[in-house]
Amino acid sequence: MLRSNARLMRIYIDDDSIELLLIRLLRQGGHDVQLPADRGLAGKSDAIHLTHAIREARLLLSRNHKDFEELHDLLIAGQGHHPGILVVRRDNDPTRDMSQRGVVNAIEKLETSATPLQDKLHVLNHWR
Repeated sequence: MLRSNARLMRIYIDDDSIELLLIRLLRQGGHDVQLPADRGLAGKSDAIHLTHAIREARLLLSRNHKDFEELHDLLIAGQGHHPGILVVRRDNDPTRDMSQRGVVNAIEKLETSATPLQDKLHVLNHWR
């Protein structure tokens, strides 16, 4: 269901975050979701995924927090820019890890909050 007060997002999902339910829920919510396989980038490095997201003006969604935090820090230190990075941290505890629906709900909260996305790294776990 589309929400009138939400910013619909253009999202590129990193290899390590591809889950069919998550993709389906995001698309049902009206988001433009792109996968590495759609662009011939399956299995490529995190830097290539982020470069693609930047070129396509897409938010990057990943569960690979550490690597994308380092890439974000590098870009910002070098006065570069990116559309935004959304990460989901895992505790390796099924009772605490975010479900796919939880990720979509966190994205909905973030998008309706008017919080800046460009050049920011947002941990979606904080938006539960």
